Amino acid sequence: ATMGATYPDLYAAVGVHSGLACGAARDLPSAFAAMRQGGGGGALSAFGRSAIVPTIAFHGDADQTVNPVNSDQVIAQATPAAKLETTVVRGKAAGGVSYIRTIQSDGTGRSMLEQWVLHGVGHAWSGGSSG
Repeated sequence: ATMGATYPDLYAAVGVHSGLACGAARDLPSAFAAMRQGGGGGALSAFGRSAIVPTIAFHGDADQTVNPVNSDQVIAQATPAAKLETTVVRGKAAGGVSYIRTIQSDGTGRSMLEQWVLHGVGHAWSGGSSG
């Protein structure tokens, strides 16, 4: 999130899994506070421009380490001034995890922002091998 917000001309896309928005913390104590309750308002103003870096965020709604509100803040920060079309998909993965996938697309139908909320998943990598 930080690299995409700071250098949008260098990155084709951003992926954040159970993480914080750019600027959500300044030091270790504020990082722990942001993990518990979300970052401050300053974290949400980093993008705020018409250009957009496509962003995908994954977060488990049972995460006890990083509050899921941080995923909302990552997406809010990446949201451009231009209006996007929103689609919400609810489903269940082959492994049994249910999810809500919110996709925000530009005027051409290209997915620009995508947020996955994984139900019952804690602070762990949600993809790949369970081993």
